[in-house]
Amino acid sequence: MTEPSTSHVEQQVQARIAAARIKVQAAKERRDDLAAARRRGLAHRHARKLQNLAEQEQLRLDGEPDDQDHDDTNH
Repeated sequence: MTEPSTSHVEQQVQARIAAARIKVQAAKERRDDLAAARRRGLAHRHARKLQNLAEQEQLRLDGEPDDQDHDDTNH
């Protein structure tokens, strides 16, 4: 005996299920890619912020006058 062939309707249902699975998987991959890009962007932003703070601190330290340059007792 041969197995009964699947009906046209059943084939259409199976095709829609397969298409839905592909769509769900593509959306998941897209979300994962965006999340990874966001993490990289935040890491870069935080690193740049720390670099800017270090540069500002260095400029502040470089611009401070020495204690020998001014005498506060005469003011």
